[in-house]
Amino acid sequence: MLPGGEQQRLAAARAITNRPALVVPDEPTGNLDEATADIVFAEFLRLVRDEGSAALVATHNERIAGKMDRVLRLHEGHIS
Repeated sequence: MLPGGEQQRLAAARAITNRPALVVPDEPTGNLDEATADIVFAEFLRLVRDEGSAALVATHNERIAGKMDRVLRLHEGHIS
């Protein structure tokens, strides 16, 4: 069995293998420590951008959200 960070890297690579127009990961770094989350998410973003895909990422992690080009927040049913 692979460690958590390696599993997440594999999941990111698998998600873009078919060059989708849109990738929608839900909490892609949720079970990782901060350092590993940064590495995995940076690799995910590199893969997505290299393939010309868009990513709509659902996360509670403000640090990860801040790495996106645009951030929308959902609070009490309202998007801001």
